[in-house]
Amino acid sequence: MARTLLASIAAMVLTTTASPVWSQAPAQPTAPSAQPGASAGQPSRPQIETRKVEGTENVYIFRNGNHQAMFIVTPEGVIATDPVAYGRPTGGQQYIDEIKKVTQAPIRYLIYSHHHFDHIAGGKAFKDAGATIIGHKRAKERLEVLKDPHTPLPDETVDTNRTITLGGTTLELSYVGPNHSDSTLIMRLPREKIVFIVDLLPVGRMPGRGMIDFHPLEAEESIKKVLAMDWDRLIPGHPDSGGRLGTKQDVQDQLTLLQEASSEMKKLGQEGKCWDTAEKEFKLPKYATWPGYEQGLPFIARRYCGLWGRGT
Repeated sequence: MARTLLASIAAMVLTTTASPVWSQAPAQPTAPSAQPGASAGQPSRPQIETRKVEGTENVYIFRNGNHQAMFIVTPEGVIATDPVAYGRPTGGQQYIDEIKKVTQAPIRYLIYSHHHFDHIAGGKAFKDAGATIIGHKRAKERLEVLKDPHTPLPDETVDTNRTITLGGTTLELSYVGPNHSDSTLIMRLPREKIVFIVDLLPVGRMPGRGMIDFHPLEAEESIKKVLAMDWDRLIPGHPDSGGRLGTKQDVQDQLTLLQEASSEMKKLGQEGKCWDTAEKEFKLPKYATWPGYEQGLPFIARRYCGLWGRGT
């Protein structure tokens, strides 16, 4: 029995020393996933992901982290939007590589949704690939001053409207006034009844820090114009609500939220309570269950306090 006991102990020692190092360390807590739609116990989404929009033949969504863009494949070439490569030196080329997995057709156009770098940085790779870059005229004006090396100037600009026709696909570009920026283009595919709208209209969640340079009253008019357009599904610039596409009800909900936020802060601002007192008292309990409520509320409060407390 002594020999048997010694043999058992030896076997246990061999098993323990042969095990991988990580199996002997205490388990570490798993950090919450930064990707929308992920929850505890579920794997996080990959950094880069491309998927075809259901019910279409040629419309795709490219996602890099928490930013996404739309591209359309036609027999005569590709229309791409927003490189979403801010802080990602190879992001523009990774986007092109994803397109090449779908088609070898040349990339004819790259369209900037607006002038903010978190969406349009990385355009150089598309420029080098021969794409014509299009943006709103104010986007070009701002980029000319900023001279960001990762963001080439638009080759062509849009004032109010432009229609691009390529390989049987029509894409309408519309400027509906200042809103999230003063250079935002609404992109609409009339046949597919899809719009691509970046940052102006989150899907199913609170607006966030993008409120910092928001045009509050003008944005309401912009959203009303979007609602009047003929479309069924909205591709947002961030994969909100687990990556689902937006509906006209989502857009109406955002308009209602902004109108109610404006009304609430108007009372506080005109009572002379901006900044600190108004920001502490400002609440939107109706939206307390929306994703991003706690994080977004201070940004909303600050922007509307600027409007009703300072007139800006």
